[in-house]
Amino acid sequence: MITNPTRQRALRGHKPTRPTPRVANTAEHQAVLAWRLTPRDKWIARMLWEHKVLTAHQITALAFPSFRSGRMRLRELYLWGVVDRFQPFVTLGTAPMHYVLAPAGAAVLAAEDGLDIKELGYRHDRVFGVAHSLRLAHTVGVNEWFTALVDRARHPHPGEQVELAAWWSETRCARHFGDLIKPDGYGRWRLSDQHSGQGNDRQVEWFLEYDFGTEPLSKLAGKLVGYAALAQATGITTPLLVWLPTSRREATARRLLAKAWRELDDRRSVPIATAAAELLNPEAVHPSPADEVWLPLTAAAGASRRALSGLPDSWPHVPPPVTPTEDGPVGADSPQPMLPPPSPMPPVSTSSRAPRGAGRAGRW
Repeated sequence: MITNPTRQRALRGHKPTRPTPRVANTAEHQAVLAWRLTPRDKWIARMLWEHKVLTAHQITALAFPSFRSGRMRLRELYLWGVVDRFQPFVTLGTAPMHYVLAPAGAAVLAAEDGLDIKELGYRHDRVFGVAHSLRLAHTVGVNEWFTALVDRARHPHPGEQVELAAWWSETRCARHFGDLIKPDGYGRWRLSDQHSGQGNDRQVEWFLEYDFGTEPLSKLAGKLVGYAALAQATGITTPLLVWLPTSRREATARRLLAKAWRELDDRRSVPIATAAAELLNPEAVHPSPADEVWLPLTAAAGASRRALSGLPDSWPHVPPPVTPTEDGPVGADSPQPMLPPPSPMPPVSTSSRAPRGAGRAGRW
């Protein structure tokens, strides 16, 4: 009737509901997920558990061919309770959606490893607490740094094979080395150049110090004592990479680092290289820390910057990395058992479409 029109909201389609934390851990819901989740979905869940939070853009760069396909699949994982999401407030523009592990995803990981949720150590309130953490921007920045390497490895140059073979989170590094050092991450990069005809395989591993421009650089330089102590305790020389936001801040950091480095008892045990984010080529299709932006601390004035895979040439005394066990580099010792870190590279591409009957993703 003209005096009682149907409201527009009544014409909307049915909005699917998300499972509550209690329902997410039931056998019925887990049975549904066993039918719906692909190896890539489970890998995303493991990456979120390892690295706390990843943005929609980062997950897309890590595992999907396009942002649209990643957005649609993430929405499905959200509706199934595998991942949760939040959007931080920013003063300008709109922040990307940030994703964390949800209860149903944690239940899947625990079941795969023969654990229950309590043994896994998962608590929904703690996981979501990263949304209010004062270190959220720093955590997202570190994850963006490693994500750029994965994205670069997924799009190699002709005639080369590259891979991010290891990516440890700050939490995992703290569990293993926290009594001496607390780096922002540990990584290992592998490059095989097929142009030479010999398939030369080059590897470099490192600890990362990611400077966000908010920490006093004197504090950064003071960390070298801990890295030297770790090298002495383990007998393993692991390079330290320092990433800074600008060239100006990098120049200041290099002066302070050089002064602290010269005061070490064994300077050769702490090889150092620095780079600045503004040195990346903004016109490159996939700019990443693998590019020629690194300058060893001992480089002569006017020396050219090196690519990540070329850094070992600056430290001939550092032996090639030893293939790590699933628990990490040789010499690492965690006081408590942890789940092995997930492979930084996504599993072989699988279709992100849900099985027939699982429902459409709709709009996000």
